[in-house]
Amino acid sequence: MEGRELVLGGVTIEHARGLDGHSDADVLTHAVIDALLGAAALGTIGEHFPDTDERYAGISSLELLAMAAGLVEEAGYRVVNVDSVVVAQEPRLQPHLAGMATLLADRLGLEQQAVGVKATSPEMVGALGRTEGIAAQAVVLLEETR
Repeated sequence: MEGRELVLGGVTIEHARGLDGHSDADVLTHAVIDALLGAAALGTIGEHFPDTDERYAGISSLELLAMAAGLVEEAGYRVVNVDSVVVAQEPRLQPHLAGMATLLADRLGLEQQAVGVKATSPEMVGALGRTEGIAAQAVVLLEETR
């Protein structure tokens, strides 16, 4: 989306276009949130933070991540680690990955080495290869605390 900041993993990246969404549209952090909620069988990001709720309009996805982590903790789990990947033709993300991992780890109360953030290119294939969007996937390991 022209004129919107591109935010991934909480890092604002200089780019001509950002992603469209109700919050800051941070697709990486949203993937981590969904992985957290899913691993604890707590539903989805859309159920907890719907795009119809004005409280979440323009909100930092890192704030949503902290709220989701609180829900996971209340359900009796502790986050052990996170692994994630961003799929984007552009911009080049390698210089920003450590910063993303640091910000995500901070919001989850983890050491940086417990949060993996990788990037890959779709190699000009499909909608992502035509720079029509950016995708992210994440998995988390939870440990029961009760």
